[in-house]
Amino acid sequence: MRKLIPLSSLLLLGACTVGPDYAGPPRVLPPIGDENGSFVRATPTMPEEEPQLARWWRALDDPVLNQLEQQALAASPDLAVARARVEQARAALRIERRNDYPTVSATGTAAHLRLPGLDLGSEEAPSDGASAVTFFNLGLNASWEIDLFGGGRRLNQAERARFEAAEASVADAQVTLTAAVAQSYLQLREAQLRIALGERQLDARRQVLEFIRQRFERGTASQIHIEQQQAEIRNAEAQLLPSYAEAAAFQNALAILTGQIPGSIDALVSGNAAIPLPPASVAVGDPAALLRRRPDIRAAERQLAAATDRIGATEAARLPRLSFMGILGIGGTRLTDLGQLDDFTTIAAPMLEWNLLDFGQAKARVNQAEAARDEAEAAYRAVVLAALRDVEDALAAFRYRREVVASLARAEESTARIVELMGQRYQAGVVAQTEVIEAERQHLAAEQALVSGKTALTIAFVQVEKALGLGWSAGPET
Repeated sequence: MRKLIPLSSLLLLGACTVGPDYAGPPRVLPPIGDENGSFVRATPTMPEEEPQLARWWRALDDPVLNQLEQQALAASPDLAVARARVEQARAALRIERRNDYPTVSATGTAAHLRLPGLDLGSEEAPSDGASAVTFFNLGLNASWEIDLFGGGRRLNQAERARFEAAEASVADAQVTLTAAVAQSYLQLREAQLRIALGERQLDARRQVLEFIRQRFERGTASQIHIEQQQAEIRNAEAQLLPSYAEAAAFQNALAILTGQIPGSIDALVSGNAAIPLPPASVAVGDPAALLRRRPDIRAAERQLAAATDRIGATEAARLPRLSFMGILGIGGTRLTDLGQLDDFTTIAAPMLEWNLLDFGQAKARVNQAEAARDEAEAAYRAVVLAALRDVEDALAAFRYRREVVASLARAEESTARIVELMGQRYQAGVVAQTEVIEAERQHLAAEQALVSGKTALTIAFVQVEKALGLGWSAGPET
C-alpha cells in the first residue's frame, strides 16, 4: 500500500523553487582590443538602473529640430503603442502577483432537493415516498493554493521580466523615433538647399543663354549653340523637380513622426536653413559600457530572463499541488434561518492533487519551455552581435565622413577663389563674361556637393548616437 506524503513534509517543500535560476545573459564575445584601441568588444551586462533619455539632439544646436523632437516624443503614435504594451505587461504582473493570495467570494444559495428512498425528516415529503428538502444559505468561500515548488514565484519573476522588457521596448522606440526625426529633418534641409542652389544654377544657365543669343545676333554664334544651351536648361529643370517632391515627402514624414497630419509643420520647417553640424568633439566614451544601455539589448536580455523563469513554472506544474478550501455561511431549511447569525456552517478542506498519468504532456511542456529559452538566448546573441556591427559601422562612417567634408570644403574654397579671380580678369578685359558665369556654375556645384557631404556627416553623427546609446544615461537626466 502506497503511503501518502505527510502534509508537514509538503509544507516544508514550500521553501523549494524548482527550475534553473537565471544567472544573467551569456557572454557573446571575449574582450578583444584592436591595436589602435578604438573599440573594445565585450558582452554587455545589464545596468542596475534603467537608462533615461538624454536630449542628445541639442548638441546640433538647431531650435527647429529641438521642437520637432519634443513634439514627436509627446505625440508619436508608435510611442503610444509601445506605452500601451507596457501597461498591458504591468497589469499582467499585478494579476500574477494576486495569484499568491487567497481568493474569497460571497455566495447565496437557494436549493430544492428531491431524493427518493431517503428519510430526511422533512415535512415536505411527497406522496410517492421520496424525500424533499429546501435549503437556503449565505456565505463566504475561500480558496488558497500553496506554492509548494515555487511555480508561482517563477511566474512572478517571468512577468516582472516581461514588464521590464516592455519598458525597454519603449526606450528602444524612443531611440528609433528621435533618430528618424533627426534624419528626416536633415534630409529635408538638404533638399531645400539643393533646390535653392539648383535655382541659382538655372539662373546662371539662363544668363549664358542670353549671352549666346546676343552673340548670335552679332553673328558670332550659331543656332546650334542656342539649342544646346536650351537643352541644358531643360535637363537642369528636370533634374531639379525631384528635389521638390523629396522636400514635400520629408515634410510629410516629419508631420507623421510628430503625430500630426501632413502639412501641419510646413510653416515651421519652411525656408532655407543651414545643415546643423555635429560638435567639434564627440564624447564616445567606452563603447562596451555604452552597449549595456542599448534598449534593444536590455529588452532581449529581459526576454531571456522571462523564458528561463518559465521553465521552473512548467516543472512545478508536474509536481503535487496543495490547496485549501474553506466555507463559512449561515442558513437552513427555512428562509428565516438566514437571520440566525449565531449558527454558522463551516467547512475546511485541504486538497492534494497530483497528475500521475498524463502520457508525457507535462514533460513535453518542460521541453517546450527549454526550447523557448534557447530561442531567447539565440535572439539575445543576435541582438548583441548586430549592436556590435552597428557600432563599428557608425564609427567608421562618422570618421570618414569628416574627411569627406574636409575635402569638399577645400574644393568649395578653391572654386570660390576661381570665381573671384575670374571676376578680376573679366574686369581687366582678359576673359569673357560667359567664362565668369561658367566658373560660378562650378562653384555652385561644389556648394551642392558640400551640402550633401555635411548632411551625410550629421546623419552619421545621429547613427553614432543611436548605435552607442550616447543619447541615454543612467540615473537622472543632466
